[in-house]
Amino acid sequence: MAVDPETLNPVNYSDAGALQIVNLLFQSMLSADLADDKIKPFLAAEMPQVERQDSVTLFTYQIREEATWTDGSPVTAADVAFTLKVLKAPLLNNEFLKPQVQFIRDIRIDASNSKRFALVCAGYSPEMELLTGDFFILPAYLFDPEALLQPIEVAALSGGLSELENNENLKAFAAKFNSQEYGHSTAMLQGSGGYLLEEWANGQYLALKRKSDWWGNDIPDAPHLTANPERISFQVIPDNTTALLALKNRQLDVLENIEAAEFDKIRNDESFKEDYSLYSPDAYEFVYAGLNTRSPKLSDKRTRQAIAHLLDVTSIIQVSQRNYATPTVGPIPPSVQEYYNSSLELRSYNADKVTSLLSASGWQKEQDGWYKTINGQREQLTIEVNYKAGSTAFETAAIIFQQRAAEVGIPVQVQGMENSLLSTNLRRHEYEMFFRSLSGNPFVYDFQPLLHTTFASEGGMNVTGFGTPESDSVLDAINRTESPQEKAKLLKRLQEILHEEAAFISMYYRQDRLAVHRRFDNIKVSGLKPNYDVSAFTLQE
Repeated sequence: MAVDPETLNPVNYSDAGALQIVNLLFQSMLSADLADDKIKPFLAAEMPQVERQDSVTLFTYQIREEATWTDGSPVTAADVAFTLKVLKAPLLNNEFLKPQVQFIRDIRIDASNSKRFALVCAGYSPEMELLTGDFFILPAYLFDPEALLQPIEVAALSGGLSELENNENLKAFAAKFNSQEYGHSTAMLQGSGGYLLEEWANGQYLALKRKSDWWGNDIPDAPHLTANPERISFQVIPDNTTALLALKNRQLDVLENIEAAEFDKIRNDESFKEDYSLYSPDAYEFVYAGLNTRSPKLSDKRTRQAIAHLLDVTSIIQVSQRNYATPTVGPIPPSVQEYYNSSLELRSYNADKVTSLLSASGWQKEQDGWYKTINGQREQLTIEVNYKAGSTAFETAAIIFQQRAAEVGIPVQVQGMENSLLSTNLRRHEYEMFFRSLSGNPFVYDFQPLLHTTFASEGGMNVTGFGTPESDSVLDAINRTESPQEKAKLLKRLQEILHEEAAFISMYYRQDRLAVHRRFDNIKVSGLKPNYDVSAFTLQE
């Protein structure tokens, strides 16, 4: 790890490294099995039963009978209720996960079965099945031994919360929960997972040890529940060069996020490959270009299509990613074959097509550039491109775009800027073009915030202003449908519209790069972070 986690509190962790460790200590009802990237029951005995009623949907869960906490007491529905209170209550450091559970309005615990409960959810969308089970369950006995939150009902946390800010019990709990102890203490960070935090030497390492008699061992129907290594040590190495040297000296068993140039070198090192296997799975993170459709210069889709043809994605991948990336026609990963629209043609740099499209859009080529009369004013086609300062990948993309545009007579200015300023400018619609990346997963395809016109006003996430009546209708239908076949049809149509409108232009999906020592077996490599499940590792025979 490059740095120590800020906290391992399962409610307010803030980085992927912390999440990897929290995953070994705590569990959620459902989670992804990195062997096949499928959602499976973890704490839950099975996938939830779904019952749709008028304006609410009930998701009923059964916790595994075997599931216990570190002290041997059972994991119960009361622990789920406690966790929801922690996620939803005011005064607590829970802003990271609070939006994820806003739609959960209440919990109904089965009076005859302490391990069975139903979550009462507002409305319905297919991704609710995952979201109702995708948060770490906390042990109430350990996190709230004085039962301070017990008198507060989950249902009371779904409306206005101002009155609760003066609740003495809640204030007393918040003072403890928000303290450093709840995110760093080996005594506090004990969940239902197979590991305990044994030692945290700040700036050096974090060591986890396997529980001696973990409940998840040998459950016949759940081979994805694993705690195989006896001890797992995460080394804190701030410098990439030092980390790679440690790997080459056989001091590390696993290293991820290896820089592309260095990955190429070790791929050609035969002695290194005798000891290590190398992997480059397709990640669920894509790079895209956004164009401001509100700009008079960019309002015609033919102009935007011309710009899309100036995005020399092949060269950008070659230079910035050293070919560790996969070009894409839209925001669906090409690896998700059932949803990816393979009938669409990947756009490539084509000067003749650019010229033809610009002419069709009303631009006229003159000696010093392209001109067009817009709203009675003679305008030259110039473009300012913004990206996050410090990102070599975005900077490279911007420079290559600038070079290709110059070849057809379009002046382009490139400008790196601090990320928060860039975000502010995008939401104010004060830009022409930008490069950014987005991370996702293969389970949820809710593109409404990014692409629906209801999110296109100032301050909304649809910063490009993309949207047609048909695209809005398709986005709504994607969120409603329960049929995989219908979802596939709708997602492919969405990709066609995005391709045609050329405002939100998906370019490529990154590939991750990692090395794992060959002495290990049962290595589940995935494009999902953290790219491997260390709890599943076994030693080669």
